[in-house]
Amino acid sequence: MSQDWNAAWRQQTLPTLAEESWDLIVIGGGISGAGILREAARRGWRCLLLEQRDFAWGTSSRSSKMVHGGLRYIAKGQWRLTRDSVRERQRLLDEAPGLVEPMSFMMPHYRGGFPGPRVLGGLLSVYDALAGRRSHRFHDAQQLRYLAPGVKENDLLGGTCFVDALTDDARLVMRVLSEARAEGAVVVNGVRVEHLLRENGRVCGVQVEDCEAGSSLRLGCGVLAVATGAWAERLRPAEAPRQLRPLRGSHLLLPGWRLPVAQAFTFMHERDRRPVFVFPWEGATVVGTTDLDHREDLDQSASISGEELDYLLAACTQQFPGAQVNASDVLSTWSGVRPVVGSAAGNHQDKPSNETREHVLWQEPGCVTLAGGKLTTFRPQAIEVLKACAAMLERPFVDDAAPVFAAVPALAIPELSNHQWRRLAGRHGRDLPRLAQLIKEVSHETVGATDTLWAELAFACEAEMVLHLDDLLLRRTRLGLLLPRGGEAYFAAIRQTCQPRLGWSDEHWQQEEQRYRALWQRHHGLPDATP
Repeated sequence: MSQDWNAAWRQQTLPTLAEESWDLIVIGGGISGAGILREAARRGWRCLLLEQRDFAWGTSSRSSKMVHGGLRYIAKGQWRLTRDSVRERQRLLDEAPGLVEPMSFMMPHYRGGFPGPRVLGGLLSVYDALAGRRSHRFHDAQQLRYLAPGVKENDLLGGTCFVDALTDDARLVMRVLSEARAEGAVVVNGVRVEHLLRENGRVCGVQVEDCEAGSSLRLGCGVLAVATGAWAERLRPAEAPRQLRPLRGSHLLLPGWRLPVAQAFTFMHERDRRPVFVFPWEGATVVGTTDLDHREDLDQSASISGEELDYLLAACTQQFPGAQVNASDVLSTWSGVRPVVGSAAGNHQDKPSNETREHVLWQEPGCVTLAGGKLTTFRPQAIEVLKACAAMLERPFVDDAAPVFAAVPALAIPELSNHQWRRLAGRHGRDLPRLAQLIKEVSHETVGATDTLWAELAFACEAEMVLHLDDLLLRRTRLGLLLPRGGEAYFAAIRQTCQPRLGWSDEHWQQEEQRYRALWQRHHGLPDATP
């Protein structure tokens, strides 16, 4: 694996891609595409991944950060989805500690509310049976007041606690891509697929454009896997039915001190009886999510609406009335578009929350498209796609259930606490030795009150294919979400650390900073109508 996976490497590599004979080309650099690439690469396939924007640019950096079994899917009878999810949740907890971490979830119960303790307890018994371990417990009202100070107390019966998991979704994508690259896969961002190439009725490659330079290439392959999430229908034949229903989920991020929670809370919003979550993440507190039809242009980043902001603030007031959270408390926002396969093509009469989260495969000769799916189950989804691809290549294929992640190198970093080491090992895996060297060269200090090290910024610039400032601040790190105003108070220091490593001129840096400020305000700040 190249140690210098950056813009210079990209510039040298792009013209050579057309010279290669690819077994598989994967389109889409989110968790689904990364998972497909990783499974193909470790089997020795000659494979290439192309991402139009940036890795995890879409839904895979804007999810609710949960690696969960999907408790509500049991109530909908989606047993297979729940079973696969709880198994994959445990696999990720075992293989990627520090990146995927267990989190206690609490659901308070109120007199006359639904679900009550017995109903939820029954569902969780099934949930635990599928997971192979018991992890839920009921606490009475007195215990809950101690465990959850500030929670609404009127008519409080108690609360049920169970265990799921949280992650940094964008770093999960980067870790999976790192594993694929270590097995020989080639991974490039900023490359747009213009159209598919076909011969004798079979897909045989793609026509692509380098979005940075404007040049075009024709790339051939044995089989193509399309994993572009909400954009999955873009490359389908014109006569194919339209089945995707893009659904937007928006979130608020509050300073941890403003709404301090030691565990995740889930409860039903009084307005529509949808589940809402309030949970700790990266030292801050997340409030989410909404579930609405997204009717805006998919080529533009999704943004929270004024109505969604009001909805999530009302959720805070409902469950934590004494906190008196308002819009001025919000650090940042994000909105993701879920690639949900609609129950009736073009006729979405059901409420968004009623749609299944099951995935489907669309196939034509030489091409397999993954539609729908969940972050937690990216590995079994990848296996299903590769089985279909292998059949088209007339290759044998077996799911050997090998680990997604290689063991992290045994390495002592004296400057770091055990918590910091675990966090970095989870996010960077096999790249930890190089990061350790940068910690010695740059600093072991963190950026402001966040857990992010200055050395992580340096590493991202040198070896994680940063093309734009938002790649660095919103996805390689999450500083743009965790720091006030997207981190503007730290821009001078970030520039000092990063500009030489990115090789940007002063003019280039200034252009990127202006672009980032506008992007952050539009897509991660408060809606325009909010004072």
